[in-house]
Amino acid sequence: MTKRMWAFVATVAVGLAFPAAGITKQHGGTLNMIAWEGYTQPQWVKPFTKKTGCTVHAKYGGSSDEMVTLMRSGGGGQYDMVSASGDASLRLIYGKDVQVVDPSKIPDFKNFGKAFQSPPNNTVGGKHYGISLQWGPNTLLYNTKKVTPAPTSWGAIYDPKYKGKVTVPDNPIQIADAALYLMKTQPSLGIKDPYELNKTQFDAAIALLKKQKPLIKKYWGLASDEIDLFKNGDAVIGASWPYQTNTLIAAKAPVKDVVPKEGATGWLDTWMVSSKTKNLDCAYKWLAWISTPKVQAQQAIYFGETPVNSKACAIMDTLSKGSCAQYHANAPLQYFKQIHFWKTPIADCGNGQKNCMDYTKWQQAWTQLKG
Repeated sequence: MTKRMWAFVATVAVGLAFPAAGITKQHGGTLNMIAWEGYTQPQWVKPFTKKTGCTVHAKYGGSSDEMVTLMRSGGGGQYDMVSASGDASLRLIYGKDVQVVDPSKIPDFKNFGKAFQSPPNNTVGGKHYGISLQWGPNTLLYNTKKVTPAPTSWGAIYDPKYKGKVTVPDNPIQIADAALYLMKTQPSLGIKDPYELNKTQFDAAIALLKKQKPLIKKYWGLASDEIDLFKNGDAVIGASWPYQTNTLIAAKAPVKDVVPKEGATGWLDTWMVSSKTKNLDCAYKWLAWISTPKVQAQQAIYFGETPVNSKACAIMDTLSKGSCAQYHANAPLQYFKQIHFWKTPIADCGNGQKNCMDYTKWQQAWTQLKG
């Protein structure tokens, strides 16, 4: 995932007073975190520090690959926590970079949707290696004045009529988006999971991306890059996140986004604790704080994603009318099921065969694709 550093967006602290259960005042303590930008905003970090005495220092990660590298840098122990996406979390678990956590110490864990209490991206062998945070889809973003009729399929980003006006993330996991499109449009390939691809299926996805390459204006690494592309008219359609849509609409840009008929890939992020942290008390206080309905609602609205705490919905609507429905916090299960959440591709195909292309091959193919 490449939720890279965004341009700073000023935020306004919201003065609602909801008690944060299980969080007590202490003196001292510092948490060095690796996070996606937008995940450690002052509006919820400052009250956390005031409440607990724990100071937060955040290092923004530009990609899941970078986050994994940072967690292992210097032999590990430099960072206490990481907000890992599904294409990083299992690498951190199997690499023994993160430790088992106890959900019973998180008062709001019981309010998490069942699908988010023990998801496979952070729970292995019945042990929890983190606490789910937020989730969301990768969307199709388009300029409403330049792209008509409104697109309903991912096929639009492979359409030659938009040559030189398409933008997609600079990320090997983008191969899964191509695989998802082929899964729905070329069923003869037999793709069942866009992250579990044998060589034939993988080659088909790469071939599609090679055909797309002449259409690309830029492979964006920063959310702000894509925002600028749409503001300047250099791109009119592309793969995106709700954050970009929100930012562009706030700037009066003529854009909309959609989850196309083929479904979408997406993220389910997890706060994880380093196996070498010396600040475990503060780490648990952060896990409890970030799981409360108010903070979940604040982050959801700021980033444009969906909270895992079911009680956040009402607070979202208090903070921003209609935001609960806008970010699908009250959506039925079928919406959740149409999203194929990021996970690290491994050789094990999940069907007893071990002939799937692992993440190293995805990285190599992406590098070769970009030239």
